[in-house]
Amino acid sequence: MQKAVLCYGDSNTYGYNPSDGLRYPRDVRWTGRLQMLLGDGYRVIEEGCNGRTSVFEDPIEGWKCGLDYLKPCLNSHKPVDLVILMLGSNDLKDVFHASAEDIANGVAQLVKTIQEFTKEKQEKAAEILLVSPAEVAEGITESPFAMSFQWDAVERSRQFPELFRKVAETYGCRFLNAAEYATASKEDSLHFTAEAHIALAEALAGEIRKMEQE
Repeated sequence: MQKAVLCYGDSNTYGYNPSDGLRYPRDVRWTGRLQMLLGDGYRVIEEGCNGRTSVFEDPIEGWKCGLDYLKPCLNSHKPVDLVILMLGSNDLKDVFHASAEDIANGVAQLVKTIQEFTKEKQEKAAEILLVSPAEVAEGITESPFAMSFQWDAVERSRQFPELFRKVAETYGCRFLNAAEYATASKEDSLHFTAEAHIALAEALAGEIRKMEQE
């Protein structure tokens, strides 16, 4: 039986292409490449949404709160064996005035929701691979997204790995630091290059293979 892997994230899970604002093809974005690497024994489900936050309500696009859509998403795809959760970058937007700790706490709410809801709605709780997003690059204040992100988003994003790792330890999740494998593009200081998608997919596939052996 195939194992269902739900990839729940923002534009870097969706596959936003920083060079033209469109979407990378499936065989380029990390979700599609992960499917190729894992093979037929897995079903990789893409649930990336541009602008998605963890728990914050966008004052203009209120439907992008990750917590609000999480339960319907999990219920639609059940049974889910593994959730790869990579959110937090959009929480750095100036409009939310959120510290790195605030953002980590929001992500912790998502982790708790995944564990409790899947335990209730399917035979067993889904495993979670919590991914700390790649760093926002220093050119963000000169990028096309400068209206949303201030210079301090860079430093706050650099605090994510330590804080997200603590969340993973608290809730018994697996953890991966995307910044070790993927960097934001020079075009917009926020979104992955094609090469970054490849590297992240390979790292995630390796982590999932480790989980298989335990």
